[in-house]
Amino acid sequence: MYKRQALIAAGTPACTVVGKTSTLHVTQVVRTTLDENLKMIEESVAFLASAGREVLYDAEHFFDGYRADAAYALETLKAAQRGGARVLVLCETNGGGLPWDVEEVVRLICRELRHPIGIHAHDDTGCGVANSLAAVRGGARHVQGTINGFGERCGNANLSVIVPNLELKLGYRALAPGKLAEVTELSRFVADVANVAHDSHMAYVGRSAFAHKGGIHVAAMRRHADSYQHIAPEAVGNVMRVVVSELSGRGAVLSKAEELGVSMSEGADLETLNEIKAAEARGLSFESAEASVALMLVRRAAGYSPPFQVLDYQAQVGKRQGTETFAEGMVKVQVGGQVLHTVADANGPVSALDAALRKALAPMYPAVEQMRLADYKVRILDGTDGTSAITRVLIDSRDEHGSWGTVGASTNIIEASMHALIDSIEYGLLKSRVSVAADPTAGPNRGQRPDSYPGSSTESPAEAR
Repeated sequence: MYKRQALIAAGTPACTVVGKTSTLHVTQVVRTTLDENLKMIEESVAFLASAGREVLYDAEHFFDGYRADAAYALETLKAAQRGGARVLVLCETNGGGLPWDVEEVVRLICRELRHPIGIHAHDDTGCGVANSLAAVRGGARHVQGTINGFGERCGNANLSVIVPNLELKLGYRALAPGKLAEVTELSRFVADVANVAHDSHMAYVGRSAFAHKGGIHVAAMRRHADSYQHIAPEAVGNVMRVVVSELSGRGAVLSKAEELGVSMSEGADLETLNEIKAAEARGLSFESAEASVALMLVRRAAGYSPPFQVLDYQAQVGKRQGTETFAEGMVKVQVGGQVLHTVADANGPVSALDAALRKALAPMYPAVEQMRLADYKVRILDGTDGTSAITRVLIDSRDEHGSWGTVGASTNIIEASMHALIDSIEYGLLKSRVSVAADPTAGPNRGQRPDSYPGSSTESPAEAR
């Protein structure tokens, strides 16, 4: 009774009640009789309904319970129906069902009860989305799930994928008009709030959902956008992009240049492609480092001059007696006609070099203060070579306008890190000066004094080890 009153006190217009459907759970988990379970379901729903609440009844373990004792499972739904539940939600709690079974059972229940039916699926067989769509085909008109499929074990049914499927593939209205285009933004916002990396390969909303890199694919896409896309990415708020890699052809390089607004001289596309293939043979990977690709293209543009050049750098890590471990970074940077020599310390060599580089550049380019290292990833490419193995470093950077990725590779982890770090800051300066889509070939500070470069200090760089 106390829990029922707490639901009323919450003041929500709708309440969800979870009840047991499986005889196993009634007798072995709740440890009550089958008749008492039916009574509890009906009375709980009726109590909330009589208080003016819209009641959703979640029939937990319904599909397992239906397989074990279909007649009793049906009686639990009827008890909730008598109590006044607006929707009877069939829960595939263990996540072990398959779409054809779910669709058949839902169709039978809809035919038997003539009452609004819902589905609550988990993803333990990887079928959470498929089972939800199958239930809709069977007659369900209420779907429960979570954004990005977050949930216990393997997760819940993923609404970020279910909603586009309902609207674009099955023809049902799931959201208010115009709201489907906000699904990608919502999905990524929820990932940020949960502090987890957004799944780049998630259907519809993932960063790679409409990414193309194979030579044949890109060539076809350049002729007709629908040739390798099942929907227009803009329908769900996503974008098409071309990924340049060792599998790419010249068309991919040209498409990437067009995407970035870079004018390429004759033959530059082939030169860039050969450079990319040679770099990937050395261990670089550009699929998650598009900023490094953009810089390859921009650096080939006529008249481009980099905003800075690192002449020397050095990192020192050690431990002095009676003190903690220390890390110190030194860089010598040329900006125009000036050579700047700075030193900084931190709790890791990459973080120290990052701090020293920013210390040198910030007086000339205040926008550097807005950039921060969002992630630092290291991959050992050949474990059999031990400490001589090629190390790939991926750096994700962020400022107030967005994020970008760069890459470096070397048998020396500090050298690999510096390559990625230099690319990160150079691209960030390009990006902050003008939008990449506009005219990155203009370069930062073209026609301006360095001290007029826009930017303000907002966040300190993330620590990297």
